[in-house]
Amino acid sequence: MTTAASFHIGYTRYLGPEGEPVHPLPTFARDPAALLPLYRAMVLTRAFDTKAVALQRTGQLGTFASSLGQEAVGVGVASAMRPEDVLFPSYRDHAAQLLRGVTMTESLLYWGGDERGSDFSVPRLDFPNCVPIGTQVCHAAGAAYAFRLRKEPRVAMVLVGDGATSKGDFYEAMNFAGAWGAPLVLVINNNQWAISVPRSHQSAAQTLAQKAIAAGIDGLQVDGNDVIAVHHVVGAALAKARRGDGPTLIEALSYRLGDHTTADDATRYRDAEEVSRQWEFEPLRRLRTYLIRMNVWDKAREEELGKTCHAQVAEAVEAYLAVAPPDVSAMFDHLYETLPLAMREQLAMAQRFARVAPAAGNGHG
Repeated sequence: MTTAASFHIGYTRYLGPEGEPVHPLPTFARDPAALLPLYRAMVLTRAFDTKAVALQRTGQLGTFASSLGQEAVGVGVASAMRPEDVLFPSYRDHAAQLLRGVTMTESLLYWGGDERGSDFSVPRLDFPNCVPIGTQVCHAAGAAYAFRLRKEPRVAMVLVGDGATSKGDFYEAMNFAGAWGAPLVLVINNNQWAISVPRSHQSAAQTLAQKAIAAGIDGLQVDGNDVIAVHHVVGAALAKARRGDGPTLIEALSYRLGDHTTADDATRYRDAEEVSRQWEFEPLRRLRTYLIRMNVWDKAREEELGKTCHAQVAEAVEAYLAVAPPDVSAMFDHLYETLPLAMREQLAMAQRFARVAPAAGNGHG
């Protein structure tokens, strides 16, 4: 018997858990000043995330999906993209969205149930949060093929969780992207949990990255807690796609330090000691330790950054809470060109209810 095919999955890490370089840093990261914006973006994301959870707990926001412990994935991805690229996020990717130009107020509006929050003022062509699992991979593959047909030097960047790799949408879209040679980069944020289902129960595959092999595209792993590695690997995949050399699947290994969403209680299915151990690998601590080693960061700078981020978040929250809720008709306005009779009856009923009990359905969350 001879070998019909073989494959290799590479793994990239530059900073170890204690912020120590384990390999020579890529060119962009050799100047510590280039890393400061990445660190600030991760700190701002965590401050926003913490406040959003607090708003939900006090009834001022709807169900929210925290990115706690996964900030390096979103920041690494978005910092490697160009403005003309298009982001296809899942519901946990506000780290990438904020760096792309989505405002915190817009994000809060979305999580408060107001779809005007998806009308981004800056990244106009980025897609909104995708709540159905994995369907955004299909959208991204289609857009990437359109970029290829138009000969546009743009890339579709799609983010999914590890659970999405068990969906048919994921496989079908990846197969199309491979067959078409579409400029697509697909990043799996493998945070080890698909709600309560651990990675070990989702797939017998040694890696999730190797799922790329069946589609005929490159697959690789990266340390998702190392923002330098994420930025570098994603940047190389984007450049490859832009050259016309096809799509790439990247599995970023991270860990979900919080609940799946604010509607979840992870203590029912997850060991507290395991979560405690994972805090040793979280991305902010890792990069901060490295910056301190390089003598470009200290306690005073950290405190000042914390104050700045909290002030920015507070300003965004104030703006969010000041936005008047949309009229009840908003949920009907963009469904059909001509509203069917049954829907017209529902609209009339909703408007009557809003007049009788204006407080119901008003406000955020």
